[in-house]
Amino acid sequence: MDALENAAALFKLLSHPSRLAILEMLRDGEECVCHMTAMLGLRQAYVSQQLMVLREAGLVIDRRDGWNIYYHVTRPEVYAVLDAARNMVGGQHEAPTFILRSRSESCPCPKCQAALAV
Repeated sequence: MDALENAAALFKLLSHPSRLAILEMLRDGEECVCHMTAMLGLRQAYVSQQLMVLREAGLVIDRRDGWNIYYHVTRPEVYAVLDAARNMVGGQHEAPTFILRSRSESCPCPKCQAALAV
C-alpha cells in the first residue's frame, strides 16, 4: 500500500499546472527564479511557493549564486511521467509557449542579459 500512496502523492504534486510549467522549464538544465518568473508571467512569490513544494518533495534542489537562486531537477525520471501524460492527452509534439521563447529583455537574470549582450 505504501507504493500506491507514494504514487498518489506524486500525482497530487504533479497535478498543478504551474508546477508542471516549472518542471518543463527545468527540463534542459537549471534556471533562476527571476527567469522563471519572467517567462511564466507569474509573481516571484508564487513561483517561489511552487518551487518550495517541489523542493520539499525532493524533485528540485537550489543553489545560490550572489543574489540569484538557481533550481534544477534532482529526479529526472519525473520527465518520463510528464511525457507519458503528454502522450495520453495528445500533446506529444507541443512544447509550452515559454519554452519556445528566447532569452528576454524583460528578464533580469544573468543568462538573459549575457545572451542579449552578444
